[in-house]
Amino acid sequence: MRKALALCLVVLAFAATNAFAVGEGRMTGKILDATTKQPIPNASIEIVATEAKTFNDTIKSNKSGEYAVFLLDATIKYKFTFKAEGYVPYQEVIKLALGQTTKRDFALTKVSDAATAAPAAGDAKGDPAVDAYNAGAALANSGDWAGAATKFEEAVAAKPDLTAAWIALAKVSVKTKAYPKAIEAANKVLEIDNEDMDMWQVLANAYTATGDKAKAAEAQAKLPKNAGALFNEAARVINGGNDAEGEKLLKQAIAVDEKMAVAYYELGMIYVRAGKSAEAKTNLQKYLELDPSGKDAPTAKEMLSYLK
Repeated sequence: MRKALALCLVVLAFAATNAFAVGEGRMTGKILDATTKQPIPNASIEIVATEAKTFNDTIKSNKSGEYAVFLLDATIKYKFTFKAEGYVPYQEVIKLALGQTTKRDFALTKVSDAATAAPAAGDAKGDPAVDAYNAGAALANSGDWAGAATKFEEAVAAKPDLTAAWIALAKVSVKTKAYPKAIEAANKVLEIDNEDMDMWQVLANAYTATGDKAKAAEAQAKLPKNAGALFNEAARVINGGNDAEGEKLLKQAIAVDEKMAVAYYELGMIYVRAGKSAEAKTNLQKYLELDPSGKDAPTAKEMLSYLK
């Protein structure tokens, strides 16, 4: 297992020009319609580390289709997935240049255009596996999970080593609740890449759904701890009356995600209950700094008035 280490991703203002620190990398550009070349506003860009560290975040393009990515660790590769409503997703593994700004535009194809452009049956020029995969991607993007699953199954039948199709089949099979098929597909991928976290998550979900607790636990153990999971576990033990364990878990969650406002709030409340006024004040102030309009802001402000 790779050691989990959270990184920060910052969406930069387009006019900003800050100096690079060692190991940083940036990428800017536009998300465009492949046919019209017009910008696609509010497109999403999911960025996932593929090696060494655990990182998963999503940013959006602005109304002009522009995006900007800033990665603190550009020494490793990241899988970028570009998506927009009505378009076929595009995915690429990219390693940014260290200490430089990479400028790239990405074009997305509309689902309708992809379907029209698909080769007709019997076209000798087309690769049946790739054609089936592309058709499945278009169906999945339109929400037709069952239709997509059928196409992805055609793709792996035509080309058993098409890993992308096995990955897609595993994910859509969870959507359609075809859990044995999801398990089979995910295991095919893990035979090639034993550290594909998406596939371990598929197995955890599928085994849980089929009632195989032992296999579900085995898959869950492969997944890296994340701030959300740590916070949920902290909430569970705090509700059970174990503030000491909750404090440890909340500190771990903050170590993973230093901007997790609600973790500071709950940690502050633990210190209030423990009579540790200085620690309570520090954490409640941090919560208000990060989320001044949060649902717990009134309570935090009231507590701070007593702690002065």
